[in-house]
Amino acid sequence: MSILVYFNTEGFNHMTIDWFPGHMGKAHQDISELIRTVHVIIEVLDARLPASSSNHLLEELRGNKPYIKVMNKNDLADPAVTKAWVRALEKQTGIRALPLSANKFREVNQLPRLCLRLAPTRGMPGRPLRAMVIGIPNVGKSTLINTLAGKRMAKVGDKPAITNCTQQIDLRNGIILSDTPGLLWPDMTDQVAAYRLASSGAIGAGALDYTKVGLFAVEFMMRRYREKLRNRYKFTDLADSDTAVLEQIGRRLGCLVGGGEVDLHRAAEAFLRELRAGKLGRVSFEEPGQDTGAATDDREKPGIQPT
Repeated sequence: MSILVYFNTEGFNHMTIDWFPGHMGKAHQDISELIRTVHVIIEVLDARLPASSSNHLLEELRGNKPYIKVMNKNDLADPAVTKAWVRALEKQTGIRALPLSANKFREVNQLPRLCLRLAPTRGMPGRPLRAMVIGIPNVGKSTLINTLAGKRMAKVGDKPAITNCTQQIDLRNGIILSDTPGLLWPDMTDQVAAYRLASSGAIGAGALDYTKVGLFAVEFMMRRYREKLRNRYKFTDLADSDTAVLEQIGRRLGCLVGGGEVDLHRAAEAFLRELRAGKLGRVSFEEPGQDTGAATDDREKPGIQPT
């Protein structure tokens, strides 16, 4: 599947994002073993960036197991782009895509029914359907599990990688879930994907420079959702550069220091909070389509090269 990338990083001095919490190395081995014991794999993605938030190792490990890609945070994603993603993902053999919001029971309740349809010989007394739930940090995996279970089973927080051990959860409807630690690949060679993840909030704050990520996200919004940017901050005109626009946003949000100068770090933090919370409207960071070549070109630029 090719990905149309909206970010143009030419001329932008990016830091290289390289974030991989230590417990995740062992998680790869554990998940490989766990896959052999389950009947359905449920991968939780961020609907705003389904490719970047996917753990591609699963494609190699799953064999012919039914595979559901839950596109969480659907209420934050561009609806037209989400529909395109569903069509693209379901062209792959054995994959079903399910957009939803993990905190809405009516939407989440579609998932057990889909699992039972995909494994029709399981989910009965003495023959439970075993499903594993997997996903990179901060895509809403724990919220999904808690909604399914009807109570607070998994730890939930806004800090990536809060879940760090596997647990079994009996949903008492014939389905037993295995909750796994969040996953992110150890070698983040695709820095375009890394910056999209950072913009969405999936990467720990200690691994990124808020100003540079904020500039990256501003540049994206200027290209793809210019009117949403103008409407949110009531701009008559947008400046020509990402830095100048972030300064405009900083002034609107009161992120000033002595002398009336804009604190770009504070402005970037405030802008990213608003973007992640959907205050600028429903936004998708990537869509399926013809490869523009941007991702390859950008990774070859200084500061984006793989570490």
